[in-house]
Amino acid sequence: MRAVLQRVRRGRVAVADQMVAEIGPGLVVLLGVGRGDTAADADWLAEKVATLRIFEDGEGKSNLSVQDVGGAALVVSQFTLYADTRKGRRPSFLDAALPEAAEPLVQRFGERLASLGIPVQSGVFGAHMVVEIENDGPVTIWLERTAERGAEP
Repeated sequence: MRAVLQRVRRGRVAVADQMVAEIGPGLVVLLGVGRGDTAADADWLAEKVATLRIFEDGEGKSNLSVQDVGGAALVVSQFTLYADTRKGRRPSFLDAALPEAAEPLVQRFGERLASLGIPVQSGVFGAHMVVEIENDGPVTIWLERTAERGAEP
């Protein structure tokens, strides 16, 4: 699994000009599911996201997690994180999980984040979404659960 985290002041998702999710301060999580990813990968990544210290403390140092600051998470499924652009000019998405495998893992990721005390909002799986991100910092972090199950990247 892959995630791009953006520390935000706010984030919103609209589908067909209708707002479907919105958060204030916290993280927008663009989440990609790869072929072979498992529930254990979703759990591991959610725990990493919840505890990653990328928020500033009173001294301006990145010592706090989204849990620590009481922030929320906006989870947006994004299979394009698995784009392979090594050949040609059109990305290949063969490494992305099929929708029937990816959707339950995206849902599990969000549920695991919520179980860790993070208020979670979500985009609409498979829909064309307009995502508004007011990046704070800017802080953007790439996380990936490696193919070697159990190994940290």
